[in-house]
Amino acid sequence: MNRLTSLLLTLLITSTITSGCAPQDSMSNYFAIDTNHGRMVVIIYDETPGHRDNFSKLADEEFYNGTTFHRVIQGFMIQGGDPNSKDDDPYNDGMGDPGYTLEAEIKPELINRRGALVSARQGDQVNPERRSSGSQFYVVQGGQPLTEAMLDQSEQQISQALGSSFAYTDAQRNTYTTVGGAPWLDMQYTVFGELVKGFEVLDAIALAPTPGTTGQGDPRLRDMPLEKIEMTVTRLTDYTPSN
Repeated sequence: MNRLTSLLLTLLITSTITSGCAPQDSMSNYFAIDTNHGRMVVIIYDETPGHRDNFSKLADEEFYNGTTFHRVIQGFMIQGGDPNSKDDDPYNDGMGDPGYTLEAEIKPELINRRGALVSARQGDQVNPERRSSGSQFYVVQGGQPLTEAMLDQSEQQISQALGSSFAYTDAQRNTYTTVGGAPWLDMQYTVFGELVKGFEVLDAIALAPTPGTTGQGDPRLRDMPLEKIEMTVTRLTDYTPSN
């Protein structure tokens, strides 16, 4: 075997081994969240690798299957992913996790726009590092498009909290003034993905009747849907945005 042939074989073997050692790069970041109200499709951001890998792992292990959207607030968001929601005790929903939290990956370019996929977490008083829940997340429904004045106020509040200047980009302002969202949560929670399909499902879940909106049921569960809204989360290996 001459030197050139040997080199080509070495490169081929190395390429084959390398391509088999990085499955995350070749795996889809699109996931389906199926509910009795229909299907939502989300994409997980590579910009938040810790949350990307964690959500992917839990989904692939079927951790989320059978959990519910246990908290819904019309015009704001829907929250789910708590393993406690699989049991028959509604009073412990919202307090469960896989036994760990995640380091925050809060980035100014990732905002709480309508459809944003965001990690839930405990409050700053007990969680000053703003670490994320290991499994619970919320999807921003948002309400009406926001005004420039609202965004100015949000910038001021965020700047004061950070102790440094914060300003939205023109593109971010355009997003909030056209589709809405929850800017008062920016720079406080890790945004790690977004909804790309199924906004009508998001709206239907957010509008689900609760004790708070109907006066029925236990008022202590004011934001919990009267009917269980279970989810199944699966990776979409062949999904493209046009699907």
